[in-house]
Amino acid sequence: MNDQRGYGYILLVSFTLVLGHWSLVVGHWSLVIGHWACLTRVEGQEYLPLGQYITRRLLLIIPTFLGITLITFLVIQLSPGNPAAMKIGRGEQGFLGDEMTREIVEQTRALYGLDKPVFIRYGIWLKRVVTFDFGNSYKDHRPVLEKIGERLPITLELNLISIFLVYLIAIPVGVYSAVHQGSLTDRITTIVLFILYSLPNFWVAVLLIMFLGGGDFLDIFPVYGIASSGLSGASFMTRLGDHLWHLVLPVFTLTYGGLAALSRYQRAGMLEVIRQDYIRTARAKVFKHALRNSLIPIITLMGYLLPGMFGGSVIIENIFSIPGMGQLGFEAVLSRDYPVVLGITTIVALLTLIGILISDLLYVWVDPRITYEAEM
Repeated sequence: MNDQRGYGYILLVSFTLVLGHWSLVVGHWSLVIGHWACLTRVEGQEYLPLGQYITRRLLLIIPTFLGITLITFLVIQLSPGNPAAMKIGRGEQGFLGDEMTREIVEQTRALYGLDKPVFIRYGIWLKRVVTFDFGNSYKDHRPVLEKIGERLPITLELNLISIFLVYLIAIPVGVYSAVHQGSLTDRITTIVLFILYSLPNFWVAVLLIMFLGGGDFLDIFPVYGIASSGLSGASFMTRLGDHLWHLVLPVFTLTYGGLAALSRYQRAGMLEVIRQDYIRTARAKVFKHALRNSLIPIITLMGYLLPGMFGGSVIIENIFSIPGMGQLGFEAVLSRDYPVVLGITTIVALLTLIGILISDLLYVWVDPRITYEAEM
């Protein structure tokens, strides 16, 4: 049993690292394309029409998506563990001397197509993914898309609230620190934010449960699930308030790290802009011109926040027993439920690619010098 859980944690780490690695690769490509767009503006070359730019970016998503799915598929399929053996409740060593059990395992492998070469399995899986058919779960034979559809709204709610709060707080804090550089407030803010950034979220989550969730001290916030039991007949506002009260600790745990990092990026970007000559001669318009131009690094990081938040959800959702995609992915990894793991990575990859595309398009709004429209 310990060996199985150990393999599960290895798979979980691999699953998270693959997502993080490919989000960085995709982000790198988005930066290259954005930089190329700026160069066409500066050098006076013919501008790329917005429609053609979006088309090219969508076409670029195809090979990137194929690369993500291929690497993820290989990591999952080639990692230790036997889904067929776990399906019948036996470990790797539990059937070596049992010929009948070995035969059942082989039949189970053939039933799930695990006896085919890995690249043939990838081709079959990819053909089904094109039609958004992720197959059925090995664990309960339910459609993977149905299981993800039940969990995805919860995880999206957590992450979107966290991202909104990160940007809502980080931008003003970063701007204030930049405008008041070197002041006592700036120094205190910098120290506090660096301390927050250095704290691992799972450790903070445990401390919050211990001190505020009825552990050893105060019992203020609920720490289990997303709603209290026995509220089915309550009013909408009562159920909404209860739901939001359950989200306080998980949202805080997901938010503080990104807030600390993003506010530092905003401060650095603002400092760089307000030192420009055109800002020095127009100090009265610092917030009109400097703020928008300093948002470019923040918009670039928007594409990284989503996969980072999903990665954090794996831990946070398990600590707070939230039935989201993170918890579903963790359980799928431990049970070697390959279709569910691959379905989750595919959905997260698509959301990340779309988020990075949106951030590229937002460059035009924050900096008019960047354009994809052709001159007449």
